[in-house]
Amino acid sequence: MPARIRLVIGLLVVVMLYFSPIRGPIQAADPDPIRIAVLKFGTVNWELDTILHNGLDKANGFTLEVKPLAGSAAAKIAFEGGEADILVSDWIWVARRRATGADLVFLPYSKSVGGVMVAGNSPAQTLADLKHSKIAIAGGPLDKSWLILQAYALKNGMDLKTSTEQVFGAPPLLHQKALTGEFGGIVNFWHYLARLEAKGFRTLVSVNDAARDLGLDPDIPLLGYVMKGDFVREHADRVRGFAAASRAAKKILEEDDTAWERLRPIMKAEDDAAFEKLKAGFRAGIPDGQAVDPDAAARFFNLMAQLGGEQLVGTATTLPDGVFVDVGGW
Repeated sequence: MPARIRLVIGLLVVVMLYFSPIRGPIQAADPDPIRIAVLKFGTVNWELDTILHNGLDKANGFTLEVKPLAGSAAAKIAFEGGEADILVSDWIWVARRRATGADLVFLPYSKSVGGVMVAGNSPAQTLADLKHSKIAIAGGPLDKSWLILQAYALKNGMDLKTSTEQVFGAPPLLHQKALTGEFGGIVNFWHYLARLEAKGFRTLVSVNDAARDLGLDPDIPLLGYVMKGDFVREHADRVRGFAAASRAAKKILEEDDTAWERLRPIMKAEDDAAFEKLKAGFRAGIPDGQAVDPDAAARFFNLMAQLGGEQLVGTATTLPDGVFVDVGGW
C-alpha cells in the first residue's frame, strides 16, 4: 500500500477514535442531583460545604447542587417554582402552608436560637431593667424569638411590648448599631449575637431559658430543610441519603476542629474570638437526632398561634399532621 494512502487511513482512524463515544475509560455518571436554595451567606452553607468537601453527597447516592441566593424571598420563589428541591426555613411556615393544602415537609437542621443581649457594661440584670429602653429586633414583629420573649415577660409580670420601644430592621444593620450603643438590648439571629458576645456583650435572657420557663421544649429544632411531599415520596432513597449526609457533616463539625479552620474564610469571622463563638454556637444548635415530639411541637405551635395570630400561622388553628418528615433514624 502506498505510503500516502497509509497516511490518509491513519489520520481517519485517529479522527474516528477521537470522536468515538467509547474512547478512553468509561466515566460513571454522577448520582441524581438534589438542588438546595440557600441564602448566600447563611450558616447552613457551613454544613453544605462540609458535605461537598468530604464527598458525603456522592457517598450517599446523590449530587448536591447548592443555589446561593440573595434573600429568603428569592429562595422561596426558586423552591416554589421548581428550581430547587430543598429550601431552608422554619417549621412554623411549613405548618402554615400545610394548612392551606400545600404538601410540604420539614427535616430538622438546627435548634440554634438567640435571646436578648445587652452590652457588657449595661446595668440591666433582668428584662424588667429594660423598661423604657430601645430594643432592636431582627426579623420583624413576628420573629419567633421575640414572641417567646414577650410571652416569658408577660408570665413574669412585664409587658415587654408596651414598656419598651422596639426598633425593627435588617440583622446586619441592627448588629452594627448595637455596637455603637444605640440600643438597650437586641434580639437578633444567633450568629450575629455570637459576634456580639465576642465583643463583650452578654445574654440577658436566652430564648431557650424563656421557652423552658413557659413549659416548652427548647430542643425542638426551629430551622430545617423543607421539601415537597411528592419529592420525598418519589425520591425516598435520595432524601434518606441527604439526611445521612447532613448527619455525617454535623458529626464532623461537632468533633473536628480542623474542619472549622477550613471553613474560616466563608464564616467571615472578624477575629479569633468571633470565630470561636460562631463555632460554639453552631455546635450548640446541632439537634440530638431524635424524632420531634409531636405533643411538644403542638404546644409550641399553639403559643405561636396565640401570640402571632393569623399573620404568623395563617388559617392554621392547630399543628397540622405530617409537618415533620420521617426518613428513618434522623
